[in-house]
Amino acid sequence: MNDKIQCAALFAALAASALLSGCGTPGAPQPPSLNLPDRVEDLSASRSGSLVSLTWSMPKKNTDKLLLKGDVTARVCRSEAAGACVPAGADLSFAPGAGGAFTDTLPVALTTGAPRPLSYFVELRNRNGRSAGLSNAANVLAGEAPAPVTHLTAEVRKQGVVLRWSPVAEQEPSAIRLRRELLTAPAAKPHEGLLEPAPEPVDENLLVASCQPEARTGLCHALDHEIRFGQSYAYRAQRVARVTVNGKTLELAGELSAPVRVQAADIFPPAVPTSLAAVAIMGENGAGPAIDLSWQPVAEADLAGYAVYRREGDGPWQRISSAEPLVPPAFHDAQVQPGHTYRYAVSAIGQNGHESARSEEAEETVPNP
Repeated sequence: MNDKIQCAALFAALAASALLSGCGTPGAPQPPSLNLPDRVEDLSASRSGSLVSLTWSMPKKNTDKLLLKGDVTARVCRSEAAGACVPAGADLSFAPGAGGAFTDTLPVALTTGAPRPLSYFVELRNRNGRSAGLSNAANVLAGEAPAPVTHLTAEVRKQGVVLRWSPVAEQEPSAIRLRRELLTAPAAKPHEGLLEPAPEPVDENLLVASCQPEARTGLCHALDHEIRFGQSYAYRAQRVARVTVNGKTLELAGELSAPVRVQAADIFPPAVPTSLAAVAIMGENGAGPAIDLSWQPVAEADLAGYAVYRREGDGPWQRISSAEPLVPPAFHDAQVQPGHTYRYAVSAIGQNGHESARSEEAEETVPNP
């Protein structure tokens, strides 16, 4: 009996102990915090010449979600391909939450040769020299920058600005970047409703995939057809090597050329009208004979209208339409005589007052009654 009483008492004591441990009694001890700074996740890099500029954001908390106290040591390293990450300078120190920045001067070995990927990382360490790992990779291109663009010229055409430059002796790099700067602000205009043109950007880039040599000059050339007449522009050019890494295109740009300035004055006439036709008609109800003219409309935004010319035989051309440009692509010439043969031509007139060359002639004879 005593044994049974002792076993019951022991069981009750164990149950009470279990209840107490579930009601606030400290559990198993937790390991101490390592105070490891969170990893940097927004490292970015850009290269200019032999300098690579890095920027990132320092974390405010450690991996245990506790606020960091005191400055944090940062170490920058770089690696080519799958090689080891080599330190890019002495250790740095930044306050938690601050903006991190570092400029690396590339050694000669990384500024020569073919363009190739170069990856940068930042590693944050605690006071014991331990870290939570490397940051995200920030990639630039190592290697020799492309040769500068020389002999850049700009010529205004009706289609836009034609830019030309000298090719290099070796194979042309993968791209040429043309930078356009708007030098004059557009004139203030009253609101024109939904069709009002959008403001022109001050700076614009045009990427040319490769050199397109002209047969006449042998120079590389490109057309900027996004200009607006009446404005002044400055162009600069640079060669750009491009390499795709993990689906992202990296660029290594050469020096920018000296600027070339151009005034985009609209001194160009519209296109010459085409498909001119002349048909003689006999008058009805006492009306005399006439010749009806028609032609294909000129599809240009700055078109003001047309002018119609006539001559007999090899005589001089005479304008028979009004002094104001004729709007529709048709004309009714009632000043004709039976038995006479007339030759016609049409020109297009722009809103700037410039007139195109005359179209191909159309000839028609008025029949005798």
